[in-house]
Amino acid sequence: MVEPRDVIEIRSGQPTVEGAGVRLSRVFGRADERLDPFLLLDAFGSDDPADYVAGFPWHPHRGIETVTYMLDGQVEHQDSIGNSGVIGPGDVQWMTAGGGILHQEMPLRSERLRGFQLWVNLSAANKMTPPRYRGLTAAEIPTVDLGDGIGAKLIAGRLRGVAGPVADLSVDATYLDVAMPEGRRLETPIVPEHNAFAYVFEGAARFGGSAAREIAAGQLAVLGPGDGVTVVTGPSSVRFLLVSGQPLREPVAWGGPIVMNTQEELRKAFEELRAGTFVR
Repeated sequence: MVEPRDVIEIRSGQPTVEGAGVRLSRVFGRADERLDPFLLLDAFGSDDPADYVAGFPWHPHRGIETVTYMLDGQVEHQDSIGNSGVIGPGDVQWMTAGGGILHQEMPLRSERLRGFQLWVNLSAANKMTPPRYRGLTAAEIPTVDLGDGIGAKLIAGRLRGVAGPVADLSVDATYLDVAMPEGRRLETPIVPEHNAFAYVFEGAARFGGSAAREIAAGQLAVLGPGDGVTVVTGPSSVRFLLVSGQPLREPVAWGGPIVMNTQEELRKAFEELRAGTFVR
């Protein structure tokens, strides 16, 4: 039996326009000690190409990792260290910006585009590490059988003896996409020292122990202390992201696509960007 984490806050995504005119939902996008080491979660989804085809032309990142997880549609990408390709349904792009990278993400026209981007902070010791890229196809991401018809796609971390395909993480983290039918109960462990959240994107379920709260599609549950999570579905099924990670507990200096520890480091990054010395 796990000590279930209670829901300490419920957040709803806010409509936001980013890139060259992409409409998305910003679920969170600021430093919060309860979500550390995670900085930002964007959910995007539309049946109208006008909402997304302008994409995200060339832009910089430093000091973070960006994790793009596609559910529907395709995104074409390129970066300054020579990677290029297409992220399709079920695929993941886990990019470590480190000391500096330029990239672009340009959605292709399709019947529907849907997915997520998560930002993971890097520690001071890893802020200026060489950038790297990991591209995973849907076929490389295992689905762990949790019993009673419940399954979890394991993108990173470990679950019931199975290791996720994203290895050698800069920050110890677990990233799951969980699907539960109606009328089910799930208890699954979370490392007690890690911060955790759940984001529901289909259906609804109750999260927590004796003080369980219902979380519906488009809502995020910030989870409090404990060593696991309990989820119960009622008359509807649910699908949600369950993400947890080791907090860094370091100062955050954030300027758009660049996240450092001090304002001086941030100033230097933008000076290098203007001078053309950002990418090393």
